[in-house]
Amino acid sequence: MEIPYDLLINALVAGLLLGAFYAAVTVGISISFGILDIVNIAHPGFIILGSYIAYIVNTRLGVDPILVSIVMLPVFYMFGAIVYQVYYHSFEKRGEDPLRGLAFFFGLLFVTEVALVIVFGVDYRYVQAPYIGPSLKFGMVDLPLRMLVPAVVALVLFLALQLFLTRTFMGRAIMGVAQDQLALRLVAASPTRIKRSAFAISMATAAVAGALLIIIQPVEPSVGREYIGRVFAICVLGGLGSIPGTLVGAMMLGVIESFTSTFYGPSWAPAVAFGVLLLVLAFRPAGLFGR
Repeated sequence: MEIPYDLLINALVAGLLLGAFYAAVTVGISISFGILDIVNIAHPGFIILGSYIAYIVNTRLGVDPILVSIVMLPVFYMFGAIVYQVYYHSFEKRGEDPLRGLAFFFGLLFVTEVALVIVFGVDYRYVQAPYIGPSLKFGMVDLPLRMLVPAVVALVLFLALQLFLTRTFMGRAIMGVAQDQLALRLVAASPTRIKRSAFAISMATAAVAGALLIIIQPVEPSVGREYIGRVFAICVLGGLGSIPGTLVGAMMLGVIESFTSTFYGPSWAPAVAFGVLLLVLAFRPAGLFGR
C-alpha cells in the first residue's frame, strides 16, 4: 500500500515536536538519575505541580503559562534544594540502600498527587493562550502552535543547560561529581553542595515542563504517572548523564510514537517505542551516547 507523502511528512514533523516536549520532561531525570544516581520517581509529579501553578496564575491573572514557569524557576530551585537536603541527611549521608531513597520519592509522588486531588479534584484543567488552537501551514506541513511553541521553549531550555554544564565551573563540577568526588575536593569544591545544586536545577526544569504539558493537553493530578516509564526510558536510551543523548533519545521516541499512531493506531505506540528501546539496548547497553 502506498503511503501518502504529505501524511508521512506531517507524521515526522509531529514526532519531532513531540520529541522536543519529551526532552523537556526528561531533562530533569537525566540530571538527577543520569548524573547524580538519584532515582527521583517523583519528578513527573512535580511537573504536574508546575502545570497547576501555571493553571492558577493563567486563570486568575491571565499571565502566559510559559512566563509563569520562568518566574517560578527560583521557587522550584529552592524546593529542589530542600528536597535534596532531606534526602541527603535521611539516606545518602547514612549510606542507606538506594531502594529506600526510591521509597522516599515514591512517597513524595503520592503526597503531591493526593494534595492536588484534594485541592483541585480530578477534573481536567487547561490554560488559555493565543497560540493554543491556531496552526501554521507551510505547503503540505501543518504546524500546530500548541506543539511548536513548547518545542521551541524546550530546545532553548536544552541549549541553556548544555552551555551551563559545559562552559561554567559549576556545570563541569556537576558533570564530574559522580565520577571523582576526591578530585572535586582537591579544587575546594564540596560534592554535597554540588549535588544539591544539580538536584535543584533538575527540579527547576519541572516548572517549565509543567507549563509546556498543560499547553499541549489538559491535565489532572494522575497524568504524571503516564510519563514515569517514558522519562526513564528516554534517559537510558540516550545514555545516562548525556544531555544531548536525552534530546536525541526523546526525538527518536517521539518520531516512533508519531509514526506508529499515524499508521497503526495510538494503542500500539507505547509497545513499539519500548520495543525499539530494548532493541537499541541489546546492541548498545550504555545507550546511544553513554560512556
